[in-house]
Amino acid sequence: MSRPVDPKSLRKSTHNVLRERLRDGKPTIGTHLMSVWPAMVEIIGYTGVMDYIEFSGEDAPYDLASLENFGRAVDLFDHMTSMMKIEQVPKEWLASKANGSGIQNLLFADTRTINDAQEAVAAVRHETPGQNGVAGAGWKRDVGYGIGATLEEGVKQRQEGVVALMIEKADAIENLEGILAIDGVDMIQFGPSDYSVTKGLYADPEHAEIQKVQKHVNETAIKMGVRPRVEIFHFEEAKPYMDAGVIDFCIGWDTRIVYDYCKEQGEELAKLLGM
Repeated sequence: MSRPVDPKSLRKSTHNVLRERLRDGKPTIGTHLMSVWPAMVEIIGYTGVMDYIEFSGEDAPYDLASLENFGRAVDLFDHMTSMMKIEQVPKEWLASKANGSGIQNLLFADTRTINDAQEAVAAVRHETPGQNGVAGAGWKRDVGYGIGATLEEGVKQRQEGVVALMIEKADAIENLEGILAIDGVDMIQFGPSDYSVTKGLYADPEHAEIQKVQKHVNETAIKMGVRPRVEIFHFEEAKPYMDAGVIDFCIGWDTRIVYDYCKEQGEELAKLLGM
């Protein structure tokens, strides 16, 4: 017995909360996951607070099927979208797999040069006239496997994807204005740990030189119309950055939250037990 399904009911949405908030000049709040377990995505979604979840793919293990399930879980929530942190090599392949899984927004690690920035933008965009992209049309999850979206809708979905770059190498600081001037770069984030290593400081993020460089990076980005994002552990840390014009924050990591809870509660319980 035939039970035809209306293809319109299968259409993938090009809705991207992060893009919409950037376009409207509104603040954004994200959080990090080091796990692709869909249940964690759902739990965060139920809070109704986060605009997006960043899967820290540079640091955490995953497989390609897990990325799709991560994307499916995010799609359950109209108020929320997804981001993935992409390693420097092979960025084009990783971007294709992340976008194809339905993860719309990408944060590229280890940007050093203007060419690196151009390659990051190109990896996200389709190869169409005037786009300078390298992505091709495909039958992946982001376009409903060729059933849930037209070619035009698939291209639009990639165009709506936010491109964010880590500014964390000494070379990136030297090339900062050139990187920020690249069409398609929407957001940047200063990486104090990587910068500290590239300068041979091996210092805490609160080190005076690191703070000075971060201030320069954020101020330059704002001046050039690119949104600077800052990672924080607790909401109270946002105020000094807000006073300097920053309105985009990614708060907390699942791994650190578990560590802090176990350490604090375990130590207090140990005291009660006289251990």
